Amino acid sequence: MAIVAFFAFGLKVRGEPQPSSGLAPDFTLITFNEETIRLSQLRGQVVVINFWASWCIPCRAEAPFLEKTFRDYKNRGVVFIGVDWSDPEPDARKYIAEFNLTYYNGPDIGTKIGQLYRIRGVPETFFVGKDGNLYGNALGPITRDSSYMTHAQFIAKLDELLEK
Repeated sequence: MAIVAFFAFGLKVRGEPQPSSGLAPDFTLITFNEETIRLSQLRGQVVVINFWASWCIPCRAEAPFLEKTFRDYKNRGVVFIGVDWSDPEPDARKYIAEFNLTYYNGPDIGTKIGQLYRIRGVPETFFVGKDGNLYGNALGPITRDSSYMTHAQFIAKLDELLEK
C-alpha cells in the first residue's frame, strides 16, 4: 500500500509551474458515456475537476463523498468532472460502477489533461469559478479528517465559489 501511495502522490512534473490561478486551462473530455464536455462551455457554473485512478487507494477513499456532494450541489450550478488518469478503461468503468458515480467521467487519453494541469499525483482536485478562473486545488484525498482537505473545507470552497 505504501508503494501505491508513493505513486499516487509522487508524480514528478517538469517544466512550468502548476497553474493555481488565472484562466483554467481549457480541455475537451469525451466521457465514458460518449458525451463531449468542453471546460470553456461550462462558464457560469462552478466546476470541480477531480483527477483519479482506479488503482489509487486514496481516490477510493474520497469517491463516495464526491458523489454525495455532487448530488447535493448539481442543482445549484456546480459541475463535477472526473478525469481518469492512466487507467485501463475496463478498470475505470468498474470503479465508476462500484461507487455509482453519476457525474461526468472520462479518460485522460495520453495524459494530456493531466499535463495541462501539471498534476502532481492522484487524487488531485481543481476548483474553477463561474468566471472560468482557477481558485486553487487540493492534492490528496478529500476525507472527513484529511490533512489535505477535509469535507468541511471542500463544502466551504464550493459555497464560496457559488457566492462569487
